[in-house]
Amino acid sequence: MSPTLRAQRLHVATKQSLFKEFKFTFKETFFHDDPLRRFKDQPRSKQLWLGIQAVFPNLEWGRRYELSMFKGDLIAGITIASLCIPQDIGYAKLANMDPQFGLYSSFIPPLNYAIMGGSRDIVIGPVAVVSLLFGSMLQEEIDPKKNTSINGLHL
Repeated sequence: MSPTLRAQRLHVATKQSLFKEFKFTFKETFFHDDPLRRFKDQPRSKQLWLGIQAVFPNLEWGRRYELSMFKGDLIAGITIASLCIPQDIGYAKLANMDPQFGLYSSFIPPLNYAIMGGSRDIVIGPVAVVSLLFGSMLQEEIDPKKNTSINGLHL
C-alpha cells in the first residue's frame, strides 16, 4: 500500500461536562474573535493603553489621519446632515415635540461618535415608530395645551 493511500487515524473528542460545553458555546457565540487576545502577555502599562484605545479607537487611527481624508469626511458629513436634519425635525413633530429636540437627536449621537472614534455597528436617531410611541406616552402624561413648561423648559 502506498503512503498516500494509508488510512488516517481519527481522534474522537472526549465528552466534556455540561458547564465546559456551555462556556465554549457562549464564548463562540458572543466572543468568537476573542477581543481580549491583544491584552494577553502584555505589561500592565500596555494593557492600560490598549484598554483606553478600545474605548476611544480614534487614539489608534488618529495618528494615521491625513488632511487629504478630510475632504471625503466633510462631504459625507454634509450629505448626512442634509438628510438627517429635516428628517429629525419631522420625527420631533411626529412625537408632538418642538423641533429642537429632533435636532438634539441628530446632533448629539454623531458628536459622541466623533469623540468615541466611530460607530460601524450601530446607528442612533429617531425613527417613526419610536416617535409615535414617545408622542403618545407624552400626551398621556402631559397635556401640551395646559402645561406650557416643564421644569423651566418651555414646550
